[in-house]
Amino acid sequence: MTEREENQSTVGSLLVVDDEPGIAETLCRLLDAAGFETQYVNSAEKALAHLANVGPPDVLLVDLHLSGLDGLELLERTKSLAPDLPVVIMTARGNIEVAVRAMKHGAFDFLTKPFEPTDIVTATCLRAVTHVRLARQNRELRRELDASCEGILAGSTRAMKDLRQMIAAVAPTDATALVVGETGTGKELVSRAIHDQSARRGGRFVPINCGALSEHLLESELFGHVKGAFTGAATARRGLFETASGGTLFLDEVGELSLPMQTRLLRVLQEGEVRPVGSDTSRVVDVRIVAATHRDLERAVAEGTFREDLYFRINVFRLRVPALRERIADLPSLVHYFLEKLSRRLNRPAPSVDPDVMDLFAKQPWRGNLRQLENTLERAFILARDRITLHEVDVPPETPTREPDELQPFRAAKTAFEREYMKELLNRVGGRRSEAARVAGLDPSNLRRILKRHGLE
Repeated sequence: MTEREENQSTVGSLLVVDDEPGIAETLCRLLDAAGFETQYVNSAEKALAHLANVGPPDVLLVDLHLSGLDGLELLERTKSLAPDLPVVIMTARGNIEVAVRAMKHGAFDFLTKPFEPTDIVTATCLRAVTHVRLARQNRELRRELDASCEGILAGSTRAMKDLRQMIAAVAPTDATALVVGETGTGKELVSRAIHDQSARRGGRFVPINCGALSEHLLESELFGHVKGAFTGAATARRGLFETASGGTLFLDEVGELSLPMQTRLLRVLQEGEVRPVGSDTSRVVDVRIVAATHRDLERAVAEGTFREDLYFRINVFRLRVPALRERIADLPSLVHYFLEKLSRRLNRPAPSVDPDVMDLFAKQPWRGNLRQLENTLERAFILARDRITLHEVDVPPETPTREPDELQPFRAAKTAFEREYMKELLNRVGGRRSEAARVAGLDPSNLRRILKRHGLE
């Protein structure tokens, strides 16, 4: 049994094209040991036949000087047959100019013979296969995003048409954008669409939820840290501003940032530089900011919990994502989109939906918006066979309006309200007691007492 068979999986497939059998066999042994599944042919014509009959490998390793068609001609024909196939050219030391020409014609890289050290061949081919797989993943992610845009951002309502126009207007610019809307409306998807339609689409889209981490962790995530900056910082770490450089950083729930973090963010927006935690030097970053929030930031500015100068910085271009109840006419297409998505994920045919179910959906307030609709459909999909009926649908009933004689006593109503308020408050701030006290305008000791009274401590 070979080493490759023992590994049970390969790094990728590779075709060597060289008319010197000794060199070709040596390369195959070297790359086999690295985990590649290798084959070789001794002419460009045989390589083209392999591409046509077997299909393209993950990497093509080609000698520049072949009898018959040479390596450059093979490169050009390969690029017309398989544009994404990485081609690594091999050449003798005296042919560097020709190798540079090959790079201009689309070669991934070139190697000079004799190979010194030999592991440069393995390293180059590994880079090539990583490159092609990342390209495939990016295409797949782009297809998924396009499908999401067609399904969720599509719609005939005026609000959705306006939103699509706004996305198309701001995407080609480098302006900071603020996406506002209720929880579950698809603000991250809108932000991804802005990135995908921008000149930065070749860079990374890096999302972070500003309300999901403590201030200390968020600072380290965004700005990075140097080794020894704090207990547990055993190695240096690059922050998300640097990770997203050349692309887009999506700051979800930006309204949850503490005032100190708002100050640091403002400095980055003003200066285009970040300073990792524990470092004395700043680093230049080239990143576009798209922020999102479900909060009323104007009110937060008035209350002193959000910096006015930061608000003006991020509110350069504002996009509002409508709530689901504002686009009820889009329900049929949204239901179809989510069911098809679930069908692919659960590997089952999508069931049809009874008209009674659609009538019920149209009357719902959908306070959880698209997220609630998708969760409702997933439950119904799992329970249904070939048709979703009212029996499989679980949506909360409308809260009935109380008649005057049904009113609770004041003390009981106050207690019920207080408990619900505290539950929602803790949910909004991710359970952070200090932040809950700040938002509620309570002394931390008073907050603890109220939480204990309601069994929420």
